[in-house]
Amino acid sequence: MNDLPLIRGDRVLTTAAFHGLAAVPPEIEWFANLGNHATRRAYQNALQDFMRFTGIAKPEEFRIVTRAQIIAWRDDLVRRLLSATTVRHRLSALASLFEYLCEKNAVTHNPVKGVKRPVPESYEGKTAALGDHQARRLLDAPAGETLKGKRDRAILATLLYHALRREELCRLKVKDFRHERRGFPHLKVSGKGGKTRYLPLHPAVNGLITDYLEAAGHGADDAGALFRPVHRNRGNAGDKAVTPDAIYKMVRTYSAALGFEIGAHALRATAARNALDHQADIAKVQEWLGHANISTTRIYDHRKTRPEDSPTFKVVY
Repeated sequence: MNDLPLIRGDRVLTTAAFHGLAAVPPEIEWFANLGNHATRRAYQNALQDFMRFTGIAKPEEFRIVTRAQIIAWRDDLVRRLLSATTVRHRLSALASLFEYLCEKNAVTHNPVKGVKRPVPESYEGKTAALGDHQARRLLDAPAGETLKGKRDRAILATLLYHALRREELCRLKVKDFRHERRGFPHLKVSGKGGKTRYLPLHPAVNGLITDYLEAAGHGADDAGALFRPVHRNRGNAGDKAVTPDAIYKMVRTYSAALGFEIGAHALRATAARNALDHQADIAKVQEWLGHANISTTRIYDHRKTRPEDSPTFKVVY
């Protein structure tokens, strides 16, 4: 203790607050330490569902949970016709909590281990992807001369040429559009898990974003949001970023008007499939999409289903 530096001045925490934080249950500590908002929301939904099922009312009651109770909850989730992926995700949330409780010596083992999980579904072909002609029509759908039209065309192009997730697009700052690597403009993307990737900026997207920023007037606000809400086509509604929900609705509106109603994720699938169909290396596509596992990238690779790519036509006698 004598080696600790002497800190003078007012303490930030009162004595009561200091001891109060020291008494926080590890269950609450685990949840508070989840940094990703999407993960926090998903885990919260999973744990609230488990608590409703078991009647747990206090965090400390998780420490007496048994494997039999978890199996009963899993079976209930299946009976409610939740997808195999949803059931697996909810079990994973519970497993994460118990791993933390094990680390804190609050429990002796993780009761989720050994609980059989539903076989994951194959997502191949489940995410709609546009044909080339549909993608071109969608890019041309926004009215080109209004501020909203310029913004929406830039957003659609960014999604279709760079395969971004909605959340990634909404997090873009003006300065993220102005990175240069090896003499070529790049887009700095903040992806899942705090991972950053730099994507070469497609010339068409570069021109559309530049046009939008000139019309919107916030091109000098480097730290501000790149894509912002538009108020009656006359200007940005403050400096806040567009929301993922707004992006979803925008894509639905334009695509529905063209006769093929889709969600925003379909544009990511379209970009991925287009790149793979044009012989992009799947490992590079994995990095481009920000996938942790290449098996996720293979969902978008439907080349093996094309008859002309079958080994049948590689056999020569």
